Amino acid sequence: MNRPPALLWLLLLLLLLPTAAGRVLLDLAGGVVLVLIALPLLLTGVGWIGWKILQSRLITCPACGAASLGQSSQCGVCGASLQTGQSGADAAAQAGSSVPASEVTIDVSAQDAGSDS
Repeated sequence: MNRPPALLWLLLLLLLLPTAAGRVLLDLAGGVVLVLIALPLLLTGVGWIGWKILQSRLITCPACGAASLGQSSQCGVCGASLQTGQSGADAAAQAGSSVPASEVTIDVSAQDAGSDS
């Protein structure tokens, strides 16, 4: 006849009885469960911080929009010059600053669409 091992009965008895050994085993099991719950949350936080650091180091090419780490002075996709120290919006604003605003502004005039006469 197949009987369960005596060690299994002993462990079950220690878990059910409020003894010091039973409390230690329950505390150990609780710690393992806590680690299993907290570890994915901790890894998610570390990954999010790493992603934000990586994003802050990316440089976008003003010509084609490809993102690179900016280790060279030229874009690896289109060969355009990467301007270090300026973001793409700052570079575009400085490039278009020589044109007067009156030539760039679009005048819109309202017309009544309901009357055709």
